[in-house]
Amino acid sequence: MSGASVYEHDVIVVGGGHAGVEAAAAAARAGADVALLTTSLDTIAAMSCNPAIGGVAKGQIVREIDALDGLMGRAIDATGIQFRLLNRRKGPAMHSPRAQADKRAYQWEVRHLLEQQPGVALRQEVVTDLLVETAGRARRIAGVRVAGGAEYRAGAVVLTTGTFLQAVMHTGETRVAGGRAGEGTSSGISEALRRLGFRLARFKTGTPPRLHGNTIDFEKLECQPGDEDPVPFSFLTGRLECRQLPCWMTHTNPRVHDLIRANLHRAPMYSGQIDSRGPRYCPSIEDKVVRFADKSQHQLFLEPEGRRTCEYYVNGISTSLPRDVQDRLFALIPGLERAQIMRYGYAVEYDYAPPDQLWPTLETKMVEGLYFAGQLNGTTGYEEAAGQGLWAGANAALKLAGRPPFVLTRDQAYLGVLVDDLVTCGVDEPYRMFTSRAEFRLLLRHDNADRRLTPIGYRAGIVGSERWKRLEQKVAQVSGLRQRLESLRVDGRPLCDWLRRTEVEWEDVVRLAPELEATPDEIARQVRHDIKYAGYIERQQAEVERQQRLADKRIPLDFDYAGIRQLRVEAKEKLQRIRPGNLAQASRISGITPADIALLLAHLKGGSPREA
Repeated sequence: MSGASVYEHDVIVVGGGHAGVEAAAAAARAGADVALLTTSLDTIAAMSCNPAIGGVAKGQIVREIDALDGLMGRAIDATGIQFRLLNRRKGPAMHSPRAQADKRAYQWEVRHLLEQQPGVALRQEVVTDLLVETAGRARRIAGVRVAGGAEYRAGAVVLTTGTFLQAVMHTGETRVAGGRAGEGTSSGISEALRRLGFRLARFKTGTPPRLHGNTIDFEKLECQPGDEDPVPFSFLTGRLECRQLPCWMTHTNPRVHDLIRANLHRAPMYSGQIDSRGPRYCPSIEDKVVRFADKSQHQLFLEPEGRRTCEYYVNGISTSLPRDVQDRLFALIPGLERAQIMRYGYAVEYDYAPPDQLWPTLETKMVEGLYFAGQLNGTTGYEEAAGQGLWAGANAALKLAGRPPFVLTRDQAYLGVLVDDLVTCGVDEPYRMFTSRAEFRLLLRHDNADRRLTPIGYRAGIVGSERWKRLEQKVAQVSGLRQRLESLRVDGRPLCDWLRRTEVEWEDVVRLAPELEATPDEIARQVRHDIKYAGYIERQQAEVERQQRLADKRIPLDFDYAGIRQLRVEAKEKLQRIRPGNLAQASRISGITPADIALLLAHLKGGSPREA
């Protein structure tokens, strides 16, 4: 465009949500010159829904992000107002850290960390189009165009658009364009993606009302305090020292359910106003009342949104019912009879791009240098978005530098499970991580994320020297304690043998050998888990090695699946669309059978179907 400004960078990140900030920071740590473009610098890392970080499986993801030098763990440690380690009564693989955040303080902490990151330029811009160069059948990203006509040129672009593509918010019969309350929507990027041939679909998510804390009768609610010994998220945080705020719990009741049933015809999900899929594991209160009709009550958690606000988030009552119904609904709930609604609940519909259009690096198959991360890939949750952002940003920078890609496997990280699920299986509802999705979760504990991933990140160039030195010290301490437990004996047996017993805990070992009392808690916990679960871990490692043999059978990207005459039509179509990199990935594609894999293996070896 004549006279338009042009800016040159290595990597452009579009969107300043949880995926965007991690993408920009990771690309910069890998050595790229990065520009992050967002519609508002004031909403960087905004918590659109619940004011919390972590949770079951999500807490493991945050620890992995931190182990790779990401921002999320440090930010929540600095701004958390309540910390809890979930599932303490279960085994260590199920332990999951979670924290309530001071949501505004969290945003500003992330922005501060990003502003301190060398190589990142923050720009308030509205992206309207993608710039693509074509050479024959090959297409490569060249940058983006913003409102006003200026262009940002780059060798790689990471799209992290959240819920803002063609977004519509619903409250009862009322529909308003926008991806978040008080903000607008984006149409130019959707149009550009469709023009380039990408498949787009629609998902729905929702958020509950927020209440004024001074109008809540807390004496009728059950108090939920934080842990007395809070566990930090970041491996760089020594100890958490903060005044924790309590959360509170109440319940719905039959009168609430009757009111909802009487107004289902006005709920967008039931009136036909919304026909896209929402998250099955986090249903609206309307869905709960319909799907679990036999239940007389549902739990509601009241979570403070910050230290300097009276606003409370009501977890468990996501809704898009009309405003008048929301008003009447709370008047029937114990403790909330006089509660004032500060923000009404709503649902939002938005475009996403089915993620089977991506390579395992999160680069798109159709346009070289273009990467997708976050809710654009059909996921939900701050943590899943942040992990994808780090992954995509790192790969964008590494590819431009001509270095090997950053790809984690399912046995290395929850992040590996997340990305493999997306690119291999796609999504038919908003994707959320659960511990049950990971086959090797004993290996993927939250406490050993640094030992698993920091060396990988350091070799890839996305982990700094401070974190690497901290890990070296930790590994040396773990090794030293392990040696002491093998050398110290009680009744002729090494202490490590005593610790292997189910009934023996670390405190018992210290009573047997008081000189171990000064051992740091983190080091003792690591060694305890390593020793107690060694047998289970060895069995999982054996399964990892079996899977690795399949992964070692590489499949050329241009492999001709149509040439395998005996292969089923469905298998040909799915294999051609996803183009797996190896037999292990091919075996995880929905609808691909062991017989399909046997045929594929025979052809890769140059054998016959009869041999297969």
